[in-house]
Amino acid sequence: MSPPTDHPTWEDIIAESEPISGPPTRAADDSALLIYTSGSTGVPKGVEHTFRTTCVAAKGFLQLLPLTADDRVLSYLPSLTPSERTAIEFLSFKTGMRIYFAESLETFLADMQRARPTLFQSVPRLWLKFQLGVFAKVPEQKLARLLKVPILSYFLKKKILKGLGLDQARLAVSGSAPIPPSLIQWYQDLGLELLEGYAMSENFSYSHLSLPGKARIGYVGHCVPGAECRISEIGEIEVKSPATMKGYYKEPAQSRECMTADGFLKTGDRGEIDEQGRLKITGRVKELFKTSKGKYIAPAPIENLLNADSKIELSCVSGSGMPQPYAVVMLAEDLRRRLARTPPYAPRSTPASPACSPRSTRRSRSTSSSPSSPSPATSGGSPTATSPRP
Repeated sequence: MSPPTDHPTWEDIIAESEPISGPPTRAADDSALLIYTSGSTGVPKGVEHTFRTTCVAAKGFLQLLPLTADDRVLSYLPSLTPSERTAIEFLSFKTGMRIYFAESLETFLADMQRARPTLFQSVPRLWLKFQLGVFAKVPEQKLARLLKVPILSYFLKKKILKGLGLDQARLAVSGSAPIPPSLIQWYQDLGLELLEGYAMSENFSYSHLSLPGKARIGYVGHCVPGAECRISEIGEIEVKSPATMKGYYKEPAQSRECMTADGFLKTGDRGEIDEQGRLKITGRVKELFKTSKGKYIAPAPIENLLNADSKIELSCVSGSGMPQPYAVVMLAEDLRRRLARTPPYAPRSTPASPACSPRSTRRSRSTSSSPSSPSPATSGGSPTATSPRP
């Protein structure tokens, strides 16, 4: 629920406004919607899109993706995200494909089974959770061995994808954050080509997409139709897209600051382009930090290596001004559950040392009464046999 305010409510606006008469006709460059950024780099900004920028994204994707009214999608991401608006809402307007809606987080797998989506987009964290769910039933090493058995592997792959609700998926896309290359390879080994996409709220998720059969692991794909990409002198990715925003709502200075003179959007990301025009994200322009030894560190490549471990769900590398960088990691959910059931300090039973014998204890009591004798807490004495592990 929203906190109480003095602002007019939606009901007040309806009561005081005359209904629109007749079929409304809007100009292509009229403002259509606002999408607010996450605020991870500062105060959230309202990204203002027009009817033109929202529609051009759907039209462009249909030039790349063979979608029809027979396709099925599962809607579960917030509708305020540009990827959900583009891939679900606007593509359904153009194709008439069927939309299924997830009821809750608890019913998600059942919703996937019900929808059997032919197009499924998600974030790396969910793709990882799918994988960890499989590993919870079949250990990773055992599954790798089974997948090498020719006939068995065929049926096992089909069973895994069917259990995830992805056996009918023709197009599977990951975006919004880096995904470990090993995770993409794992899905490819199952027979599901996991494509990567790259875009921003500022261009309505219309910038880059890996193409089926032309994807390169670790790269986010080619420019979509009508878009251009280049790398600036400082290594920043700059994109010109026909779906680029009108500007930040009531922020003209910030709107000018994020654009180049010739109309390219400054993404703030660092990258490189291969000989076939595929883009690779290598980090953020402003995320480099320097250790106390004077060495510059780019955290993104290190985080990607850490996130490739199935025991790690998320990681963050930092260390500005420190002798060396450090990482804060979030363990995988199944590992967290196992650790929660394990006592953090298991008691250990070891033979009592001479310092713990009754005779030594009596001597300690007699000497500890002297004011000049150090107390056991400050003398650094050995722990007793019943003490927890340090």
